[in-house]
Amino acid sequence: MKTITFDSGFVLDDPNSYWGDPSYQLQPGDPGYVPSGSQLNPKPRRKHMRRQRWFPSRTGDQVTFLNNFSTKLPIYATAFGLSAGTVTAVQADCAWLAHVLGTWLPAVRTFAESCTGAANDAQTTDGTGAMTLPTFTAPTAPTAVAAGVLNRLFNLVQTIQDSPGYTETMGSDLGIVGSEDGAPDFSTFAPVLKITRAPAGVTVGWGWQGKSAFLDMIELQVDRGTGYQLLAYDTTPGYVDSEPIPATPTKWKYRGIYRVGDQRVGEWSAEASVIVGG
Repeated sequence: MKTITFDSGFVLDDPNSYWGDPSYQLQPGDPGYVPSGSQLNPKPRRKHMRRQRWFPSRTGDQVTFLNNFSTKLPIYATAFGLSAGTVTAVQADCAWLAHVLGTWLPAVRTFAESCTGAANDAQTTDGTGAMTLPTFTAPTAPTAVAAGVLNRLFNLVQTIQDSPGYTETMGSDLGIVGSEDGAPDFSTFAPVLKITRAPAGVTVGWGWQGKSAFLDMIELQVDRGTGYQLLAYDTTPGYVDSEPIPATPTKWKYRGIYRVGDQRVGEWSAEASVIVGG
């Protein structure tokens, strides 16, 4: 079972959806699940594109990448078949986004902090003279470009990686060879479960660990004192076990393993447990 909201694509007439506080949807393996053609199709999870894995996740590292890519791209432009105009446009894109992320945004955040301080002073600080409120002065910016810099950059990098003159050495120098391009090592790869109590039952927290492109779902099992049994096949992190809570304290244990199609892949997760009832 998983919690749902109407504005995220779930409909009122689905036989497995129950609307209340909270609202939830039964999943395969849940008591009362109705396997029918009318079953709701939830919003599909997003597959991460291969071309994006090389791009850093931290803002500071993104600025460093943009500056490096802009500086070194002209060195390899001929090998990639890129025109001078294309290189100039990419450099303008990189300069603008590096400014927005590395200069303008920190200045805005600093200004916001000073505004918060001024608001606090206006309310509680003793003073005699008239207050002077902070004034934001934007840092000097390079030539502005159209929105969507990363969309254009990702498309260009894909073109570069597909060009006959591209080599891994060039890609490494430009910073476009990601550390997560390969599939996980399934000899050691396993889900990580986090179990918490929720109003609707027990929430089995799990995630893709950055490898969603190589996985389809997770198989969850539960042991309520009689051995492990199938709980659900889940494709959206955060499964809610809606089994009625017993009257006396009982330990429920959970484990999970990833699946690709009909096959289990990797290792079982470490066992996670919670005391329910009482």
